Amino acid sequence: MAKLAFLGLGVMGYPMAGHLAAKGHEVTVYNRTAAKAEAWVKQHGGAMATTPRAAAEGADFVMACVGNDDDLRSVCTGADGAFAGMTKGAIFVDHTTVSAAVTREMFAAAEAHGLGFVDAPVSGGQAGAENGVLSVMCGGVQAQYDAAKPVIAAYARICRRIGDSGAGQLTKMCNQIAIAGLVQGLSEALHFAEKAGLDGEAVVEVISQGAAGSWQMSNRYKTMVADQFEFGFAVDWMRKDLGICLDTADENGASLPVTALVDQFYKDVQKLGGGRWDTSSLIKRLRAMG
Repeated sequence: MAKLAFLGLGVMGYPMAGHLAAKGHEVTVYNRTAAKAEAWVKQHGGAMATTPRAAAEGADFVMACVGNDDDLRSVCTGADGAFAGMTKGAIFVDHTTVSAAVTREMFAAAEAHGLGFVDAPVSGGQAGAENGVLSVMCGGVQAQYDAAKPVIAAYARICRRIGDSGAGQLTKMCNQIAIAGLVQGLSEALHFAEKAGLDGEAVVEVISQGAAGSWQMSNRYKTMVADQFEFGFAVDWMRKDLGICLDTADENGASLPVTALVDQFYKDVQKLGGGRWDTSSLIKRLRAMG
């Protein structure tokens, strides 16, 4: 069993850190809001620290799941950052969805400290984190990934190295691009069914068994039909991710017309007050249009 630190106890990080503790690892947690860390320790044991540096001291692996590029920089670098407290040879595993550019920046900073750095964004949502069945896509040095993989296995259904530093984040962009189009298509299908006077649940029960089936359809159609949107990844976070995708596409020349359009549809959902609704709330926009 390893000595671990986990930085960031949001809807994903809290249960992920819990799975590590359940596997018998020695876990120290850090969260910007200390009350979350206190609650986690009360539930799972282990210890809490008041800075990323203190949490990381003596850890074999430091896992992080924070908000964005700037959040990642703040927990990694500076006098109170994790890199300042980690022992040479320790490995930082970043589960945050961030830009490939900041990932490579942190990889280089870690290397300068004699540390490893694996980018390992996840897919599967809050339910996947709670049930320990996330898909984890990784980038970094092969040997460092090989060392981290058994630890990541505590909450992963699949974990795979895609390539060098940044490859995990680029793969997560592919994931978000695919989801954007799928959710919009599902929203339009259910909206069409409603307008046609059909039973939406009955429609999905049939079409989900054919070529139209998807994870989104199987896991979100009932709550979409019921006009309930408190069940997963928030629109505000999806827009952050799609912004990363679109910025990266500008750099590499990829054409993402559907992604750009759906990003604007999510902007409309935000205007409806749905920034914290889950991503399936695209159907609310269609309903609002009449």
